[in-house]
Amino acid sequence: MLDIRKLRLLRELAIRGTITGVAEALSFSPSSVSQQLSALERESGVKLLRKVGRRVQLTPQAELLAARTADLLDLLEQAESELAASLDTVTGAVRIAVFQSAAHAIIPGALSILAAEYPDLRVEVTERAPERGLFEVSARDFDLVIAEQYPGSTRGLRADLDRVDLVTDAINLATPPTAPGRAPVRELRDAADLPWVMEPGGTAARTWAVQLCRSAGFEPDVRFETADLIAHIRLIRSGNAVGLLPDLVWAGDAPSVAIGELPGSPRRTIFTSSRRSSAARPAVLACRDALARAARDATLRHPDPA
Repeated sequence: MLDIRKLRLLRELAIRGTITGVAEALSFSPSSVSQQLSALERESGVKLLRKVGRRVQLTPQAELLAARTADLLDLLEQAESELAASLDTVTGAVRIAVFQSAAHAIIPGALSILAAEYPDLRVEVTERAPERGLFEVSARDFDLVIAEQYPGSTRGLRADLDRVDLVTDAINLATPPTAPGRAPVRELRDAADLPWVMEPGGTAARTWAVQLCRSAGFEPDVRFETADLIAHIRLIRSGNAVGLLPDLVWAGDAPSVAIGELPGSPRRTIFTSSRRSSAARPAVLACRDALARAARDATLRHPDPA
């Protein structure tokens, strides 16, 4: 009989692409991963890996085994969820990946709810960009991710993940506080000649922001790139840039920069995703309920844009 632990290593290789990536994810040494995969080849009696330059590639037989291993892991996870549901208390640990503004605005309230209602539940929270967080939930590094979707855009669909919307979040034009001698920025095209701060290239937020500027008739002069929205606020507040900020970044506090509406009053959608095989796990359900309640509260506390 094939060893499920070795099969999992093969599945990890199919997901992560390199033996080094598998080793880092599972805290193994690369040589240990290689040895275990070689042992799996001997046990299965078929060639599983072939060298392509300095990397290895899965054979069709290995891809078949990796797909069946994913099915087995899903069944095991479903069994764990059913076992947990048979208990009277919600216990265990839930690992949550979250992007920055949601971490500021939603996570503290959700943790307070969970501590009060489920004291035996351990919750671990790590900041991750939405794209990476979704991948890592699929790869079983996390149990739940809080991610975002911008208006008019879609994300690649992962058949193994579900999606539950939490809240929609207004996005506004953010400019320095009005100062004597400085021309006010009343609408997006007024910022055409100003320096911008945006999130790094390749992110959904950056792609959407650039497209919005282009629809207003200009290419933004992006001089500052950072995923840290607190840095965005400070650059804007100090008069060094303009940018686009979601309401949640204020975490219920009054904005410290000038806020103006954007064409069409765009809103991003904040949602959670988990593996379908663990979505019914009581601990995951409890976290999702707490996150939804905290998100509603955060939205109600947001001040209206100035």
